[in-house]
Amino acid sequence: MRHFSVVSAIVIFGLVLSGCGFGGDRPSRETTSSVRPASPVPSAEVSAVAAKSAPEALAWAGPVPEPQAFTSAQRTVGMPVPAERPLAMLAPENPAGPRGGRTRVYSHSFRDAHPINFGKRSPRKMAVHGVDVSRWQGDINWAKLRSQGANFAYIKATDGGDHLDPMFKKNWRRANEAGLKRGAYHFFYWCRTAGEQADWFIRNVPRDPTALPPVIDVEWNGESSCKRRPSRERVLEKMQVFMDKLERHYGQRPIIYTAPDFYRDNLQGAFPNHPFWLRSVAAHPSKVYPGRKWVFWQYSGSGLSHGVEGRIDLNVFNGSEEDWHNWVAARSS
Repeated sequence: MRHFSVVSAIVIFGLVLSGCGFGGDRPSRETTSSVRPASPVPSAEVSAVAAKSAPEALAWAGPVPEPQAFTSAQRTVGMPVPAERPLAMLAPENPAGPRGGRTRVYSHSFRDAHPINFGKRSPRKMAVHGVDVSRWQGDINWAKLRSQGANFAYIKATDGGDHLDPMFKKNWRRANEAGLKRGAYHFFYWCRTAGEQADWFIRNVPRDPTALPPVIDVEWNGESSCKRRPSRERVLEKMQVFMDKLERHYGQRPIIYTAPDFYRDNLQGAFPNHPFWLRSVAAHPSKVYPGRKWVFWQYSGSGLSHGVEGRIDLNVFNGSEEDWHNWVAARSS
């Protein structure tokens, strides 16, 4: 251990103070099921917007702000030019499949730190696997991750009304460069109005017709600074406001991601016309969410893959490779 002089200590203390301010950068306390790494990751910018409790209407017809995520980036033919070295020379060979614009589907070769025997209905037998990521996965080698079987990725974008995942812009760009189909998700915060949260997501997530549908992540989070658990009626109302606003802007019906306890409390029988993404890490979704149709299944929170340090969430699409291509085409048409 090194010993510092009094002068050095004063200088360091001054530098620390200069980097701090009222309402300065703090990491969001909202996390999804993504696992936190041992090493720190840059924190998101947090605005000083105060939470509001004004009543929300289910109908919305106001103007929608344009996305701001890439306002400072140079653009060529509508696409951002990354400041870092592009992945073109690092991406897997022949990323496109043999059928025109269809992307190649890679077979999964993920490992699992805590594998589960799902029996005959194992997700391992399904054709199209993918991941979901956030700041906690750090700096991802997307080309390697794709070659391991990540054909799609859902990327944490926002939570609440003023938190932006600090890795979102980079992950959004590089996943696309590596040839993955990617979408963005928002962690819903029960102490902010749905309209504010929708505006924040829209401000930060580009309107890209090739992207997967946006996702609203609804769950009870014990680590949240917001301890509020609204009634089922209020939960459904807030979700409807948020999803309607996103659907108007992006032209795609949002997908609902949820966990068993939240689903049991609020979503049984609700939103029959919305696609669902279900977390079920110990049994097939049909046992945990009886009667519910689903598009994506998150079957592990302890996945291991080349291209990512630490653990990563693993997911699978509900259908064959052909079903996947048709589903993607329908979303972007």
